[in-house]
Amino acid sequence: MLDTSLNISKAQQRTLHALAQGGRIVLERDERGDIVSADCITRDGWTLGDCDVAVFKSLKKKRMIASRGGQPYQITREGLVNLRSQLDNRTSMRAF
Repeated sequence: MLDTSLNISKAQQRTLHALAQGGRIVLERDERGDIVSADCITRDGWTLGDCDVAVFKSLKKKRMIASRGGQPYQITREGLVNLRSQLDNRTSMRAF
């Protein structure tokens, strides 16, 4: 069987979890169009601290997030497939 999963960091995993639950990534650009900041907004309106420009660029490069029609970035089907299931993304198995 072919393993198509990618290695993703904890920050990327947390960001994908927030996006899978209805969040979005909003970008701020400078006057030249370069990305200055990337904020992950949860479905409840909170800002995720783990999401930064490096995490955004990595997820975009791996095609786990995409923007459609000029809208904020959201998780793609590829991102959902590679997302590791967890009971709660704030806990690890060591807590049990």
